[in-house]
Amino acid sequence: MSEPVAKEHRTVSRVTGILERVARQGGARMHELAQALDAPKSSVFGLVKGLVSTGYLIEDRGVYRLGPALGSLLAPSAPDVTEAARPSLEALRDEFGETAMLGTAVGDSLIYVAAAESQQLIRYSAPLRTRRPLYPPSAGKVILAYRTARRRDAYLDATVEDESRRAAARAELAEVRAQGVAFNRGETLPDVSAAARPILVGGEVRAVIAVAGPTTRILGQLPVIAEALTSATAASAARLAS
Repeated sequence: MSEPVAKEHRTVSRVTGILERVARQGGARMHELAQALDAPKSSVFGLVKGLVSTGYLIEDRGVYRLGPALGSLLAPSAPDVTEAARPSLEALRDEFGETAMLGTAVGDSLIYVAAAESQQLIRYSAPLRTRRPLYPPSAGKVILAYRTARRRDAYLDATVEDESRRAAARAELAEVRAQGVAFNRGETLPDVSAAARPILVGGEVRAVIAVAGPTTRILGQLPVIAEALTSATAASAARLAS
């Protein structure tokens, strides 16, 4: 049986958007949530009050924060991929002097959950816990490349308008899957380039490590960085599986 392609549901997207916004800011007021979601305040009001009543949010003098019910969804005994990858992120940062990031998929978005930032004055600073497109960031390319063809193509159909560009993206992602590495040579931002590889455990992508920096400084190093990412992701996978 073929895998069904998930489609965005407006109410679910608003609920998750509320939780993500509150988590990112450490708290938010009703009007801030309505503005962030670009939704009527009356619609957001009902969703927020529902989340409060079920314990996923708490209200403190008009500010909404994450509630205790979220803890029931977490598995304390599960290995922490951020903890497992941290030594590799720091080692890559120290070796190349560029920012190393840990990315993961949240639905059809890429989110960086941790980073070891470059100490150089001019550097790439990864925005954490913020949704980004899966294509063309290098980490997102890795995630797409390891998805089923049907799910990958559904994403490209929805986000890339030109058929010739979709065909080029499919060909690129096939190469990423074959080689296990993805590059972004100034495609998202002309001044930023990156390389990324997956952390694989049992053939499953648990997360992606990417190294990014100013294009003028990092472009020639991408092949060397790609090689270093091989051992970095393998070490992270070993710590995660132990």
